Amino acid sequence: MFVSDRIFLEACVELAAQGRMTCAPNPPVGCIIWRDGNVLGRGFHQRAGSGHAEVNALRNIEDGAHNATVFVSLEPCSFVGRTPACAQTLIDAGVARVVVAAVDPNPNVAGSGIRMLREAGIAVDVLELASAKELIQGFTRRISQQRPWVRIKTATSLDGSVALANGASQWITGSAARADVQYWRARSDAIVTGVGSVIADNPALTVRDPAYAHAQAPLRVILDSYGRTPSNAQVLQGQAATLLVHQQGYGDVGLAHSAHVKQVHLTDGPRDLHGVLAELAQQGCNEVLIEAGPTLVGSIVKAGLWDEWIAYVAPKILGTDSQSVADLIVTHLPDAHQARLVDTVQIGDDLRLTLRR
Repeated sequence: MFVSDRIFLEACVELAAQGRMTCAPNPPVGCIIWRDGNVLGRGFHQRAGSGHAEVNALRNIEDGAHNATVFVSLEPCSFVGRTPACAQTLIDAGVARVVVAAVDPNPNVAGSGIRMLREAGIAVDVLELASAKELIQGFTRRISQQRPWVRIKTATSLDGSVALANGASQWITGSAARADVQYWRARSDAIVTGVGSVIADNPALTVRDPAYAHAQAPLRVILDSYGRTPSNAQVLQGQAATLLVHQQGYGDVGLAHSAHVKQVHLTDGPRDLHGVLAELAQQGCNEVLIEAGPTLVGSIVKAGLWDEWIAYVAPKILGTDSQSVADLIVTHLPDAHQARLVDTVQIGDDLRLTLRR
């Protein structure tokens, strides 16, 4: 390996991130092709069904990639799907060496792309980067555990309240923090909330910032056991795909009034959180955002089904007569639900904490 390999691979990860909001259910991938001291081509995977990163990097190379070195953030695929196998494409291009930042967690690949390249006489080096693995963490979670990466988003006061006793919550955090939420919505494949939040706040659950107009509109998911979602609710308006999750035998009347609104019935309804997440995984969701009230947040935490928490904290105190961020009862301190802090950023007058389980 060479000292420059890591630099090129980190650049591939940055390239791949450009497709993060558009390529689901596929993972984001970036590729750079280099020869004789020159970068010949760059590419990233933009949308499922379109060219993969390697194909896009090869596309504009006038004199071919013979004897070139290919840097790629994820192992080239070895099977033919909606597009040709990238490993075979690189073999056909006559490249001399491939450097990979992460092995594909998909069991349909999982090292077979590397084997194909090596069997064709191409030198392959694997230099695993934490940044490359983190970039595909949602895809990895869906492939390995049949559920998406679950990210909770909350906005609280300094004393952990999301609303006053009367339900008033607009606005605890400032405009800068609320604008920052648009990024997390845009990179999510689904936004999940409960029917109680729909009734109380009537959210649209859409991405409104024009900076993310290129992003795929996230699936709006309403956990609604008994079909209480009002027919004029904002989450049923517009053209963004919407999924209503009901208990078996409920919720069939007056809700599926548009082609973009679908319903799914689970035996235990939304209480079956594993079933809800499995359904979203089947629909190709790699990352989902939980924007909900204390009941759903508490249920997700108690079930141990969250991976990341984006917590906006405002420098305000709402006092004891207010609603806590999660409906949880902990009687012994050792039983507290623990998280680790991985990032802290000031957003306007508020603080954004990023936590992981």
